Amino acid sequence: MCPCPSRRQVLLASGGGVTLAGLAACTGAPEVEEPTAGETLVALADVPVGGSLVLTTDDGVELVVAQPTDGEVVAFSAICTHQGCSVRVREDVLYCPCHGSEFEQLTGAVVSGPADQPLPEVAVQIREGNVVTA
Repeated sequence: MCPCPSRRQVLLASGGGVTLAGLAACTGAPEVEEPTAGETLVALADVPVGGSLVLTTDDGVELVVAQPTDGEVVAFSAICTHQGCSVRVREDVLYCPCHGSEFEQLTGAVVSGPADQPLPEVAVQIREGNVVTA
């Protein structure tokens, strides 16, 4: 059984005032939410070189920010492309706790399924020592 709440449970808990994009339920392939451009996400120094971290923007978009090499930054949606659960950093991969998909933390590529699509890229840049949405 899927550990995510059902669409009915989410709607009941919220009084019915949620959108499909806002559901964290296992209801099918998720829509990708774009963060607001120009938002400071994290200090570059807080992103491990050769690693990544998961964060949530001020407007509620979950992202993975990675630093493949010193001074290079990339970002991806943190929403699993299988059925919309949030991924987590686990050792050297991004792991989806709902169904076990794994993604490469520096590229968002699928390592193992059931997901068959990579995590969508999100445009970011470095500005004054911070990672900022582009």
